Amino acid sequence: MGQGPLSGLKVLEFAGIGPGPFCGMLLSDLGADVVRIDRKGAAGGRPSDVTARGRRSVAMDLKSPASVEACLKLMETADAVFEGFRPGVMERLGLGPEVALARNPALVYGRMTGWGQTGPFAKAAGHDMNYIAISGALHAIGMEDKPVPPLNLVGDFGGGALYLAFGLLAGVIHARATGQGQVIDCAMSDGAASLMAMFYGFKASGMWVKDRRSNLLDGGAHFYDTYRCADGRWISIASIEPQFYALLLEKTGISDPGFKAQMDRSQWPALRERLAAVIALKTRDDWCAIMDASDVCFAPVLTLDEAPGHPHNVARETFIELAGVVQPAPAPRFSVTAGAVAGPPPAVGADNVAALGDWGFSLDEIESLKAAGAL
Repeated sequence: MGQGPLSGLKVLEFAGIGPGPFCGMLLSDLGADVVRIDRKGAAGGRPSDVTARGRRSVAMDLKSPASVEACLKLMETADAVFEGFRPGVMERLGLGPEVALARNPALVYGRMTGWGQTGPFAKAAGHDMNYIAISGALHAIGMEDKPVPPLNLVGDFGGGALYLAFGLLAGVIHARATGQGQVIDCAMSDGAASLMAMFYGFKASGMWVKDRRSNLLDGGAHFYDTYRCADGRWISIASIEPQFYALLLEKTGISDPGFKAQMDRSQWPALRERLAAVIALKTRDDWCAIMDASDVCFAPVLTLDEAPGHPHNVARETFIELAGVVQPAPAPRFSVTAGAVAGPPPAVGADNVAALGDWGFSLDEIESLKAAGAL
C-alpha cells in the first residue's frame, strides 16, 4: 500500500502520454494505489520515465473481449479511472463511462483531452501549445516579436494533469458522500483558460495590454525580469512592492533619480536597459552573494543540472535520486501523512499477477486471461 494521504485510494490508469502519466504520478506520490493498463507488447520501464514512477503495470490486449471484461472488473472496485484518448475511443473499446458506471455507480471517470469531449475541435489532433493558444495564454507569453511556448507547463501539466487530479479527488469526495459517480471532462484548453483568470481580471481593470513585454508580469517591467550577468549566466528579479524595489536599488548601488518612476510604464524599456547594464558588471555568484535570501525578491536562474544542488533545494530535499535518475520529490508536503515515491517506473506487464490479485482476481481468472492471450 502506498504511503501518503491518498493511501487506500484505488485508481485505474489507461496508459497515455503527457498529462495522463503526470496525473498518475501525482496520485501515486501521495499514496494512491495506481494500476496502469498498458498495451500488451509496448515498451516502457526505463528509469528516465520519471512520470511513470510509483504505480503497477498490467499489460493487456484491449482488442480482446477477455481484456475488456477484465478492465470492467477492475473498474468495479476502483474509486477512479482515467484515460487520455480522443473522444469515442473508450466507447469503441467497450470501456466508455456509460458501461463503466453501470458496473460501478460510484466510479469517478476522468477523461483527459486537449480540446474536451465536445466542441468543433474535439476530435482533432493537437499538442500543448495549440491548447494554450486558444486560451489567450500563449499570446501573452514570449518576446515582443513572437509568442514563446512555456514548455508543457501551462497546458499538459498545469491546465491538464493538475486539473484532472483535482477533478478526480473532488469527484471521489462527492461519491463517498452520496454514492454517485460521474464523468470528469478535463480539457487542457479549459484548464489553461482557468489559469488565466487573474490576467483576464487585469485586462478588465485596464492593468493589462495585449502587447507582450509591456505589462507588470510578462517581463515588461524592469523590476520583474531576468538579466544576464558578467559570466553569461542569468538572475531573476521580481521587486514589485515599493520596499522591495527600494532594496533592489540599494543592493545594486543605483542612485539614478530616473528609477524613482517605478510604475511609469513609458519608462520601463529605458530603465530595463540601464538596470541590465548594472547587472552585467558582476557575475551571477557575485549577485547571489549580495542578494540571496534577501527581500529583493531575487533568485539565480538555474539549469536542470544546477537546480538539485541549490542549498534551498538540498535543505528541503526537493529532489531525490531513484534508480540513478535525479528527479523531483513528491509535492506538496503533509505534516502527518507524508507522501513517498512507491517505486521506479515499472516494466510493462511487470505486475500482471500481483496487481490483479490485489484487486480481486483469482489465480484461475488470471491464468484464463493468460491462456486467452489477453494478458
